Amino acid sequence: MPVVTFQQPIVKPVLQAESIIKKKRIGILGGTFNPPHIGHLIIAEQVYEQLGLEKILFMPDANPPHVDHKEAIAAQHRQKMVKASIKDNPHFELEDCELKRGGVSYTFDTIKQLLAKHPEYEIYFIIGGDMVAYLPKWHRIDELVKLVHFVGVKRVGFPLESKYPIMWVDIPLIQISSTGVRQRVVHNQSIRYLVPSAVQQYIQKEGLYREKN
Repeated sequence: MPVVTFQQPIVKPVLQAESIIKKKRIGILGGTFNPPHIGHLIIAEQVYEQLGLEKILFMPDANPPHVDHKEAIAAQHRQKMVKASIKDNPHFELEDCELKRGGVSYTFDTIKQLLAKHPEYEIYFIIGGDMVAYLPKWHRIDELVKLVHFVGVKRVGFPLESKYPIMWVDIPLIQISSTGVRQRVVHNQSIRYLVPSAVQQYIQKEGLYREKN
């Protein structure tokens, strides 16, 4: 940013403008979290550390506008599991604005809502490398890219290319998916170390994922 030298005394409107220059660099990791697993935590921690962010917001969606719709359990269960997953990390927080709003969760609408409430936020929106190819199909994507920095998490087999600006981050390769976790529960297989212990206990207590979707 170029340095501006003022020849006249700075008046109040300029002081007000300068007061909002300092932004809080916030990461957002959205998803269904059905259930949250250690891969989510690793991604969030690596992005937090490598980009030097102030915090990461875990943002469960209400009804994701996926091309291939995935059935999710009740939002209250997903919200509680996310809370249990991040409770021991001081720079992880839950953002439940999409759950409160309900309906289809379009990222553009969510970001507009968050920035209206928190104009000091500079948002780094985290997506998997497999999602980058779908960005052209996102709702109002050309406007969205002006509101956030997209952070791409590299994944094997997916190109590091997009017509949109992407900040790529390397993370340890962890081949864990929520789908895989659910399938293991259905077949009465261990999910220990695949999800945080608090999530495993919650799934067992509530009897989640016992039936095939």
